[in-house]
Amino acid sequence: MINAVFSRRNGSFSGFEISGHSDYSEQGSDIVCAAVSSAAYLCANLITDSFMIKADIALEDGYLKLTADADKLIDGLYRHLLQLEEQYTKYIKVKISEV
Repeated sequence: MINAVFSRRNGSFSGFEISGHSDYSEQGSDIVCAAVSSAAYLCANLITDSFMIKADIALEDGYLKLTADADKLIDGLYRHLLQLEEQYTKYIKVKISEV
């Protein structure tokens, strides 16, 4: 299962941590992993490259953690992953952590 935890402070998103694999299907044809990975990378690239917002990023296989002052962009990823969670409830879990 993919776990996506979004950090929120005083009502504003300050980061996210996505870990795991969905196991929806075998590697290379797993549409859930592909959707989550693509959305997470898009969000991270928008934050760091397009908007030039400083971010702390940790990246490994099956793991991405980002912390940045980018509330609206992170909110967009949060809403996108919530919709994926509705469609694939056995494969992705989205939570908010108040920090």
